[in-house]
Amino acid sequence: MKRTYPVVDIVRTGQNIKMIMQTKGLSVKELQNFLGLETPQGIYHWFEGKSTPSLDNLYALSELFRMPVDMLLKGNRKFVFIPCTEPMFERIFVYYERLKEMAA
Repeated sequence: MKRTYPVVDIVRTGQNIKMIMQTKGLSVKELQNFLGLETPQGIYHWFEGKSTPSLDNLYALSELFRMPVDMLLKGNRKFVFIPCTEPMFERIFVYYERLKEMAA
């Protein structure tokens, strides 16, 4: 029996990042500046499925988009993460962020 494991689909991942970026109203230039990239070519390569963001860039995008890295990646995994967007959880997230700032 051959065991399969989850893999990332780089084409769908790039399309997903592009869609999230557009939904959030961000331009490629804004993404480039946020990530500190010299040129936007790398971002376009993600969109076309030629490459994937580095782990550091995925982590930064997660922060910018305010969603887990898991939501940025697309692949063949059977488990689907569904984030809770209820107002109560949004408030908890805001309180958590404030608490982290106070502790720093």
